Amino acid sequence: MLTEIYIQNQNEKLKVQVVRSGRKTIGLEVKQTGNIYARIPYSLSDPKLVHFVKEHEEWIFKKYGETRNTDSGEKVPAPPVTSLTAADKKNIVEKIAERVEYYCRIMNVQVGKVTIRNQKTRWGSCSSKGNVNFNYLLYYLPEELLDYVVVHELAHRRHMDHSQRFWEEVEKYCPDYRNCRKKLKEYHTE
Repeated sequence: MLTEIYIQNQNEKLKVQVVRSGRKTIGLEVKQTGNIYARIPYSLSDPKLVHFVKEHEEWIFKKYGETRNTDSGEKVPAPPVTSLTAADKKNIVEKIAERVEYYCRIMNVQVGKVTIRNQKTRWGSCSSKGNVNFNYLLYYLPEELLDYVVVHELAHRRHMDHSQRFWEEVEKYCPDYRNCRKKLKEYHTE
């Protein structure tokens, strides 16, 4: 049984990793990291798998190209967390906490604990208990992007999903949120 398949165009050769499970459908996934997965049912034969991947080669190369473009996106111009001084950490916490307080006031929401972390993949998160986490790298981004992430997480205090109502809430306090989301994707956290 195949565990990987290679596909090639004029420029590069890509490896597609095969993940078999109890699922009923075939799924293709191209991660931001550039890893490519074919998620398939146990029962799918190798020839059918190869045929499916070949049929979707163009899509895979296109998606892979998009991840390369975001990878060449800017790394946040910030010192590694290990080299931050106590004063740096204090400034980061104060600035982010100040934006959270400001938006809590105008959005009329409350939060539990505010935590600033070195998160590998996220800019922020909000738990069902109302605790919010933020990536320390936000401190080093343009202010409108920090504000967008704060508004995004606080909007989860009203809607714990990404429904239409959630985005309407975000838009009330960050009318340019679409543009901010796009800009945020130009940076990566690692």
